[in-house]
Amino acid sequence: MSSQTTISPYDLANLNILVVDDQEDVRKGLKRLISSLGCDVAMCCSAEDALQLLGARSFDIVFTDLKMGGMSGDELLKQINQRWTDIDVVLITGHGTIDLAVACLRNGASHFITKPFDNKEILAFIERAGYGILARRQAKDRAANHRGRSIIAADAKMRAVMELVDQVAQHKVPVLIEGASGTGKELIAREIHNRSPVHSKPFQAINCIALPDTLLESELFGYKKGAFTGAHKDSTGLFERVDGGTVFLDEVSSMSSLFQGKLLRVLQEKTIRPLGGNGERTVDFRIIAASNRNLEELVKNGEFREDLYYRLQVMKISLPTLKERKACIPALAGHFLKQSASEFFYDDHPCPELSPAAMESLLEHNWQGNVRELENTIKRALVIFKGDRILPSHLGLADDSSLAESLFTQPLTSYEEGKQKAIATFQRQYVEAVLQRTSGNISRAAEMCGLTRAALQRIMRKLELERA
Repeated sequence: MSSQTTISPYDLANLNILVVDDQEDVRKGLKRLISSLGCDVAMCCSAEDALQLLGARSFDIVFTDLKMGGMSGDELLKQINQRWTDIDVVLITGHGTIDLAVACLRNGASHFITKPFDNKEILAFIERAGYGILARRQAKDRAANHRGRSIIAADAKMRAVMELVDQVAQHKVPVLIEGASGTGKELIAREIHNRSPVHSKPFQAINCIALPDTLLESELFGYKKGAFTGAHKDSTGLFERVDGGTVFLDEVSSMSSLFQGKLLRVLQEKTIRPLGGNGERTVDFRIIAASNRNLEELVKNGEFREDLYYRLQVMKISLPTLKERKACIPALAGHFLKQSASEFFYDDHPCPELSPAAMESLLEHNWQGNVRELENTIKRALVIFKGDRILPSHLGLADDSSLAESLFTQPLTSYEEGKQKAIATFQRQYVEAVLQRTSGNISRAAEMCGLTRAALQRIMRKLELERA
């Protein structure tokens, strides 16, 4: 499949920020500065306008002047705290109102900045707060996306995995899930949590590769007020927030050696020390880790701590690639087809079918991107298909046009058998595509193919194709 450029969920371009100030030069100056990080920035000249905009759009951070005509910044803060509790509010103040700004911090403001601005301080705050906001948003999105999803185990390998999931779920031991990207590691982690005695407790997931060490440490361990620039209030870490639930660390192989040592200590002692704090805090959690790389090989190469590896892999689950569980492809494709159709179409829109040739293409594809690639392939087909059936041409699989690749990767008993199979595959895909173009008009299709109507009909009967 052709690759597409996507924005990481941890990219600061995903942040929506509102600047509220009755001075135009201040508004525009802050917008230019904050936009340099890629954030989407909107502006309002009054608190009243800001409340209207907040009711119509979602924002992550609001910068507001304290002293404005009409409603003041501290009144706006109160309104935001009452109606939108997940928005961070930053107060803009002159030296004469610093005491008021400090009082506002006690009333829920996240930070305050003084005029004239320190650009580095503002950018540092947005980066620090922004990564935390995006990490929490991603955790919520993952929880919503996985709610109600089922694991399809139509082959022996996946059934063995699910039996192991049942066994480990009942015991609060660390679990290491290894598998290639797209094989469903987080889905398995959630299934372990959902089948465990603590299923009613929180499940918190974080992608270790997405955050640098300092941000990863503050997200996992929390921090105290004043621990770094922009830390104007205490923040509870993920290990503490799960409160007896499950912590899922994805891509643990990306952790630096220094952070691996810190994580090892938490696993051994079940205590954390927030950044900037002096005291230890006891934490209760179950750890599930995942990696798309072989951690045992990384240990041999000196790239991963051996003691941490053995701490994480008390129980180990290895996920097969989709190529190794091809028996699951029809069931998975059908599941994704129904799921995506319900998202894309209205209730009265009929769900299309996968044509036999399309299913054959799915079964023969290499699936380097595994289950995630299959899901995206089905979504792509639903966007571009016409009629009531999905054809191979709608799937957009890169290896559909390469007969040689399929011949070399599949066992053949003879040259003649391989040739006949290649011809049959070509005939089916070609005729389906032509019939699709002509909306089932056999006479026009035969003309496009350079065949007589009777010859095309003979091929269709042989392939069991209908004009529809």
